[in-house]
Parts: sequence; structure tokens; C-alpha cells
Amino acid sequence: MGLNIKDLQIYSLAFTSLEHIPKQYTSDGENISPPLEWSGLPAGTQQLALICHDPDAPLPQGFTHWLVYNIPPTINQITEAGGSKFTEGLNSENQPGYTGPAPPQGHRLHHYYFWLYALDAELNLKSNMNREQLLNAIADHVIEQARVVGVYES
Repeated sequence: MGLNIKDLQIYSLAFTSLEHIPKQYTSDGENISPPLEWSGLPAGTQQLALICHDPDAPLPQGFTHWLVYNIPPTINQITEAGGSKFTEGLNSENQPGYTGPAPPQGHRLHHYYFWLYALDAELNLKSNMNREQLLNAIADHVIEQARVVGVYES
């Protein structure tokens, strides 16, 4: 199944793509998740999944900040600090829920990808999955994906 990434859009009212993520959404601030909204779900969307990942982290697989899934297609946003209304997976600290950007001091600008996946099935995925488990579980069901990228440095 090929990916079509032209219609689905994800954005935040807190920052635009490639802008700095406000401090309140980082580990230097309140460490709460930013508000996210989306539009343009493709026909056949049965469920959504979201991953926030920092590929610039000095770790072999980068750093996963947030996994949210089992999101019904009738939902078009996650409010500020609102991920717990859905199923949350384990971040790279092996904790459920969101952990904000916290690049090592002086490490340079990091990019935080908020990926939204439209899925063609209701998967009823278990809680506390890590990024690799989630990606494997949804791999055959992604019909479209979109991203917004925020940046941050300490």
C-alpha cells in the first residue's frame, strides 16, 4: 500500500513548522505536550496514531518523546496536555506519556517530528508499547501520514 502525504495535515497553535517549541512544552518548562490539530483525513481512516521523535538525540535510535494511539477518526485534535485521553505508549525514558524536549546543553538545535498516521483499521493496540512496537503494529495499516516539526535547544 503506497503512502500519499499531500492531503493530511497536522499543525500546532503553539508553533509552526521549523519554529522553536515554546519553553512550557519542554523539560526546561512545564513539560506538557503542545496542542496539536489535524485535517484532511483520507477516506477509509479508522484510527490515528501519533509519534513525537527527536532523530538528533545522541542515541542510535534517536529519542522518542511521545506515543499516542487508538485515536478515533472523529477526533481532530489533542489539546495541550491532553494525550492521556487516548492510549499512550512508552517514551525513551521507558515511561508512559509525554516528556518534553531536553537536548544536552550546547548540543545544537534538535528537531522534534510530530508524525500523525491515518490507519485503515481499528487496531485496539495495548498501552505501553514502545516506538518500534507501535511502528511494527501499524506498518501494514498506514494509508497516509503527515508531520509538523518543531525545534529546540537548551
